[in-house]
Amino acid sequence: MPRRSTGARSRKSEPTAPARSDGLALGIDLGATKVVSGLVAADGRIVHHSGRQLHANDGPGGVIRALVKSARACLAETPEPPVAIGVAVAAQVDPRTGTVVHAPNLGWRDVPLARRVAEELGRPVTVVNDARAATIAEWKHGAARGEEDLFCLVLGTGVGGSAVVGGRLLEGASHALGEVGHLTIVVGGRRCHCPNWGCFEAYVGGWAIAERAREAIRADPAAGAGLVRRAGDVAAVSAQTVFQAYRAGDALAGRLVRETERFLADGAVSVVNAFNPSVLVLAGGLVAGMPEFLPVVEAAIRARCQPSAAGARVVSAQWKEDAPLVGAATYARESA
Repeated sequence: MPRRSTGARSRKSEPTAPARSDGLALGIDLGATKVVSGLVAADGRIVHHSGRQLHANDGPGGVIRALVKSARACLAETPEPPVAIGVAVAAQVDPRTGTVVHAPNLGWRDVPLARRVAEELGRPVTVVNDARAATIAEWKHGAARGEEDLFCLVLGTGVGGSAVVGGRLLEGASHALGEVGHLTIVVGGRRCHCPNWGCFEAYVGGWAIAERAREAIRADPAAGAGLVRRAGDVAAVSAQTVFQAYRAGDALAGRLVRETERFLADGAVSVVNAFNPSVLVLAGGLVAGMPEFLPVVEAAIRARCQPSAAGARVVSAQWKEDAPLVGAATYARESA
């Protein structure tokens, strides 16, 4: 990611201008269950969107085929080749090689994603962590445009994050800084998809909300009957099932949402105390599905953070679920 010296500190900085202003870049967002592609202009506008497509999470081969299909459908909408192609993926990534080092929710290790996608599309491909991509989108083109100190907390199937500090996007020693989904919030708590127990993600990630809901249904089938009817069977209950039932007044769904809010508040307070951002951006599919999470987080930060951190603004991502897509395209354009 291109960086620049900021000189004297101030509250805001002007983000680095794109390296190329002509043409469209292709951004691809690959999650644990879906893939989305879009053609993105230099100012962040999405000129064409593929729509959300689900994949079976059946290993690198099948998932990459779904990704390439989505990308080609998008590229068919323009006669000009893209100036750059970027993939945002829910994973720890080596940006030098475009290798997915570890993707817990995809079950991948050491997958050369950039090389394999480039072979299919016939053009160079850049790969970036999805939370880092969302941060780039909101910093360059969105809700935190120009801010010097921000944290983007991404709530989807998993929980991720990325930070801009002093006008610089932070990377970490192995390019994995910001993995706040694996902060321990419950000692000896639930098993995560990573090697740890009690992680933030193991309570607030979409997979974890679904898992907690299914356990509650099995413990009390009568209370869970509404969720099962809505989903079709216990195994199909998802976080979105819980949110829909909550809005319909289902008592068990209400309890699950309130529990999730408490865990989310615990994690968000820890993140804001640790990174001291001027702006906390909430992004990802769970925020889009439950915008009520934003005031819960804001109230917790005002009441529970250290005074030096408690003034952070809490905002929803301007690009909503498309933030990783826009950020991947921007990252690839600036890296070209």
